Amino acid sequence: MNQDARSPAGDLPTTPTSEAISDRAAVWLWLSIAAALLAAAGSVIGLSVDSIYAGLTPAFLPQALAQDIGNLTVAAPAMVILAALGLRGSLRAYLLWLGVLMFTVYNYVIYAFSIPFGPLFLLWVAVLGTCIYALIGGVTAVDHRAVAAHYTSRRAITLAAWALIVIGVLFGLLWLSEDVPALLAGARPQSVTDMALPTNPVHILDLAFFLPAAIATGVLLLKRRPFAYTAAPAMIVFLILTGIPILITPVVQSVRGETANWGVVGPIGILTLALLGLLAWLLSTIQPPLQSR
Repeated sequence: MNQDARSPAGDLPTTPTSEAISDRAAVWLWLSIAAALLAAAGSVIGLSVDSIYAGLTPAFLPQALAQDIGNLTVAAPAMVILAALGLRGSLRAYLLWLGVLMFTVYNYVIYAFSIPFGPLFLLWVAVLGTCIYALIGGVTAVDHRAVAAHYTSRRAITLAAWALIVIGVLFGLLWLSEDVPALLAGARPQSVTDMALPTNPVHILDLAFFLPAAIATGVLLLKRRPFAYTAAPAMIVFLILTGIPILITPVVQSVRGETANWGVVGPIGILTLALLGLLAWLLSTIQPPLQSR
C-alpha cells in the first residue's frame, strides 16, 4: 500500500465515524443553531437600523457593516447547515462547524466589548455565551484519536500544519509591526486612533489567543498529536471566515461613497482562495478507517 494512503496517525485505533463523536454533541449542535438564528437576527437589525452603529467612527462603521453582511450571508447559514449535517453524523461537517463556532466567538467578543452599549447588547452577549459553551462542549464530545484515524494523507496534514504555522507567524509580525513602534514612541497605533477605541480588539485576540493557537496546532500536527487533527480544519475555517469581512469592507466603503481600500482585496483574496483549496484537499483525505470499510 502507498505510504500516503495510510493513516498519518500511525498506530492510533481505527474507529468508525459514528464513534468519533459522542452522542452528547447533539445538545451543542442544537445550541449553536439557536445562536446562529440570534446572530442572523442581530445582523439584520444592525444593517437596517442606522442608530445601532451611530457611535462608530467613519473608519470603524464600514467594518461593522461588512461583518454583519458576512455573518448574515456566510457564517450564520454555515453554522446552521453544518450543525444539521453534524446531527446526521457527518464528521467533515462537524469539524467545519467547530471552526465556524470559533469564528463566531471571536467575532462576538469584538461586538460585545467594542461596539457602544445599545439595543443589541444582550443579543450579542447571548450569541457569545451560547457559542462559547457550544465550542467547549463540541470539542469535549470528540474522540480525537478516532478523528485522527480518518485522515489518509500525510502530505495534506503536513501542508496544513506548515500553513497554520507560517500564517500565524506572519500575521503576528504584521500586528507587532504596528504595535511595537507605537509603544516605543509612546503613541497610540493608527488603527486604534481611527476606531476611537482604547485598544485594537483584533490585535488583542490574535496575539493573545488565535495566532498562538494556530501555530501550536501546526506544531502539534507535525508531531501527530491527536487533538491537532480535530483542531486543524477548524483553524483553517476560522482563517477563511476572517478574510470575508475584510474583502467585503471595500465594497461597503464604495457603496457608501467613501474611499475604498481595494489594496487589501488582492492579498487577502489570494490567501482566502488558497486556504479554501487546502481545506478542500484536507477534507477529501478524511475517509472511514480501513477496518470500517
